Amino acid sequence: MNSANRGTIALSPIFVLLLTYLGGALLAGDFYRVPIAVAFVAAGIYGALLLRGRSLKERINIFSNGAANSDIMYMIWIFCMAGIFASSAKAMGSVDATVALTLRCIPGEFLPAGIFIAACFISMAIGTSVGTIVALTPVVTTMAPQIGCPTPWLVAIVVGGAFFGDNLSFISDTTIAATQSQRCKMSDKFRTNLIIVLPAAAITLCIYLFGNHTGDFQTPEQAIEWYKALPYLLVIILALTGMNVLLVLLTGIIFTDIIGIASGAFDTLAIFTSAGGGLNSMCELILVTLLAGGLMNTIKELGGFDYLIKVLTKNISSKRGAESVIALLTMLTNLCTANNTIAILTTGNIARELSQKYGISPRKSASLLDTSSCFVQGIIPYGAQLLMASGLAAISPIEIIPHLYYPLMTGIMVALSIATGLPKISTKK
Repeated sequence: MNSANRGTIALSPIFVLLLTYLGGALLAGDFYRVPIAVAFVAAGIYGALLLRGRSLKERINIFSNGAANSDIMYMIWIFCMAGIFASSAKAMGSVDATVALTLRCIPGEFLPAGIFIAACFISMAIGTSVGTIVALTPVVTTMAPQIGCPTPWLVAIVVGGAFFGDNLSFISDTTIAATQSQRCKMSDKFRTNLIIVLPAAAITLCIYLFGNHTGDFQTPEQAIEWYKALPYLLVIILALTGMNVLLVLLTGIIFTDIIGIASGAFDTLAIFTSAGGGLNSMCELILVTLLAGGLMNTIKELGGFDYLIKVLTKNISSKRGAESVIALLTMLTNLCTANNTIAILTTGNIARELSQKYGISPRKSASLLDTSSCFVQGIIPYGAQLLMASGLAAISPIEIIPHLYYPLMTGIMVALSIATGLPKISTKK
């Protein structure tokens, strides 16, 4: 058997993963009817069968070693802490307070730009684009007829801002996956990401500031418990200082619980209830992370990554070419899985190998993984974000896509970043 055939067979578990997921989704007519974890299990079993010449125990050990390596387990710790913090903050009323406080600060004549800024801030604070969309879409849907703006246009503003904040948030699962897979600090990846996506956000903001919209909207006066937004602000400030993310989240959890009890938002028992809910919300992501780690180690043992890197880098003679491959692989995987976190987990090992070979800074490769996946996730009509937004607004996701200025600008900025080699980052430690 020649090397090409061996390489194809070694990579075939990925094809089984995609075919199982895509095939089931197409048959069901819904990308979320088929759990991605089931596709990983099927691919994992198939990969184990390819490990010929080894006992069943050895095959299981190869998979288990990949699932339980220190990087994967550290990532899972972060997922657990992020889940507890997000659930506790929501139970305490932080999400509602943050939304109300942000909207209160927006002058009516700058409403479109204000909605975008609000979505950016909220998603960065709570670390989830879907959560931001769930919080703001009902609000802007109500605003639309009052200010004479098309509903799809306002919903698209929310979606764009949600991806901007999610892409930069320190507690976002995409940030966690990207930084841990590339072994770089979150603060380093944040600064690199900001250089790439800030121009895209600035251009988008100008469109909303100077674009035509009719009417006016005054935010209804209501009492705002501003102190309930403090946990999110604390987490952002601590994370920006470079503090370890686990310590940041632990501090945020303790601070949230103290405010919750002091304000009467919940009692001691509710602390454990909300923490349990946060952990439960992360169960599928944790399971998929473990399965992805095991599958990637199986493929590595089969020689799949060595073959893939050899093929992809055959005509690559520069750092720019390697960065293009990282971005393209991430985008293609995201198109197939409709999940940006899974896309990052799937391509993370390959990205790290390419980065080491071609002298790409870990923070740049992590940034490429995150921005490339968010670009694709932001424009596919079968992604969770657009499906959620369209469902809440009672419109088609296809109606939203033409107005998604920020995700499209992000894709352009990723291409420019690769073409120009910006930002310039030293690979020296």
